[in-house]
Amino acid sequence: MSHVPVMLAEAVAALDPRPHGLFVDATFGGGGYSRALLAAGCRVVGIDRDPEAVRRGRELAAAEPRFTMLAGSFGGLDRLLAEAGIAAVDGVVFDLGLSSFQLEDATRGFAFAKDGPLDMRMGGEGPTAADLLARLDERQIADILRRYGEEPAARRIARAIVARRRTRPLTRTSELAELVARTVGGRGRRIHPATRTFQALRIAVNDELGELERGLEAALRVLVSGGRLAVVSFHSLEDRIVKRFLDRHAGRIPGGSRHRPELPGPRARLVACGRRVLRPSAEEVARNPRARSARLRVARKREREEGETEPAARRRAA
Repeated sequence: MSHVPVMLAEAVAALDPRPHGLFVDATFGGGGYSRALLAAGCRVVGIDRDPEAVRRGRELAAAEPRFTMLAGSFGGLDRLLAEAGIAAVDGVVFDLGLSSFQLEDATRGFAFAKDGPLDMRMGGEGPTAADLLARLDERQIADILRRYGEEPAARRIARAIVARRRTRPLTRTSELAELVARTVGGRGRRIHPATRTFQALRIAVNDELGELERGLEAALRVLVSGGRLAVVSFHSLEDRIVKRFLDRHAGRIPGGSRHRPELPGPRARLVACGRRVLRPSAEEVARNPRARSARLRVARKREREEGETEPAARRRAA
């Protein structure tokens, strides 16, 4: 099994890696971004909450002294770095979504291509997807499907889930996929009818959007002046959060009209790098269909002004 990082060359180039620079791969996964940064002569800290990803990262750390693996959620990356004696870094990259390792392991319950337990936990802690479907009422389930999956048949699917659990609980990925397909139809579609339902449950189980918001703010706190932030997202909910974060910290406030003049934004802390959004090339999409929905946004932390102080000196990763 292997994981092919999406927009790897573009994201690494956008980080402007320099030899001996210190970078954070906030979503280590299969380690593709970390290895590319190491090849550029950088020092790298990998972060992941998935125990299997942490194991792979520690194997890399044992062989490569310029790499450090930290276990935890990227929403607290500033705390994790501080605990490792690192105060500031030159760049942070996020490759959001699932890795091929997670998708292809049926025991994790992230996909319906292979039958497995309805788990979906990235870190192995807290309630599973099966727990949510057994505990929440119809309105709450529908809200998750609508909010996190943008599923137009959310209420019908939620109603079917509640009706099914009156006889026996949903515990397997194949059971849920079949239930959704029967409820909304569309078996012959290019995209499986349960795709949005699985996405929504995975996001809810792992608080992915909350983690993303916290992770972006944490990354901004640890970046040095001139440091780079690169984020690869795969669906509109993620990309919307990233775009709003960058707009807010670039001092842009949406809105404004002749009746309601636009208010001046807060002092800018980020500057966009290049085009506001980059997309994968046709060649990459042909090689890796997973790349087709990817979006890359890049920003640079504003240089400090006179009177401002640089964060504490960077310390070498242990």
